[in-house]
Amino acid sequence: MKTVHVTNDRELAACLEIRRMVFMEEQGVSEDEEIDDQDVIGVGHHVLVLDDAGRAVATARYMPYDDDTAKIQRVAVLEPYRKGGYGRAVMNAIEQLAKRDGFQFAVLDAQCHAENFYVKLGYQKVSDTPFLDAGILHVRMKKQLMDLSTAQ
Repeated sequence: MKTVHVTNDRELAACLEIRRMVFMEEQGVSEDEEIDDQDVIGVGHHVLVLDDAGRAVATARYMPYDDDTAKIQRVAVLEPYRKGGYGRAVMNAIEQLAKRDGFQFAVLDAQCHAENFYVKLGYQKVSDTPFLDAGILHVRMKKQLMDLSTAQ
């Protein structure tokens, strides 16, 4: 397993293909809701996870939410890889990228069925009521990325 900070159009295309398969094909999200102005090299911050054969199998991105917080989005793992640690790997990679860029916290809108996955990674629910995003129930979650006593 290898994680890649996406820096070129070929890697970005692999991210978008994973998202197309997971969100558009599996979950019925429209392309207009899935692809946006953050899906450009130099704008969004994307990571990609490759399996041992070099196949792109998981992706995530973040964008600044406020001065201290990165908003993690578009976390997707291809169905055959969902029990192999790839979700944990993609989350670790995107959190490390956000930390490297100086963010102290991460927020994300988790699909309700995935809430426990994020709890195991240290996220806490911060929204009282589930809400619809792209027709799917979500909850807002947050995690501290850095020890605030050592943050600069």
